Amino acid sequence: QVQLVESGGDSVQAGGSLTLSCAASGYTYCMAWFRQAPGKEREGVARIFTGSGHTYYVDFVKGRFTISRDNARNTLYLQMNSLKPEDTAMYYCAARTSSGCTPGLDITMYNYWGQGTQVTVSS
Repeated sequence: QVQLVESGGDSVQAGGSLTLSCAASGYTYCMAWFRQAPGKEREGVARIFTGSGHTYYVDFVKGRFTISRDNARNTLYLQMNSLKPEDTAMYYCAARTSSGCTPGLDITMYNYWGQGTQVTVSS
């Protein structure tokens, strides 16, 4: 069983930056960040393969967000720059602990989830 603990959420003004962290307690094959705004479905943001470091981003964060992982610390990061009010959401870390990670951001692929960290961007 893997525990995921997110941190780093905060309230910032538009144009600002934040870095989210997710500490994992065990080995994962791939990890991702998802987000969920009030009244909306949870949506994928970015994904990284643990072994190769290959990354994937959804279009609305490309060029602004960077996903990375420190394998020695077993920690996932999401660097968020040029934040917009529409980025306001609860951000969740997700992990898959078996092989078979797919190239995209299929929410059903992940079997462990963190508790979430709130990001609020004001205009």
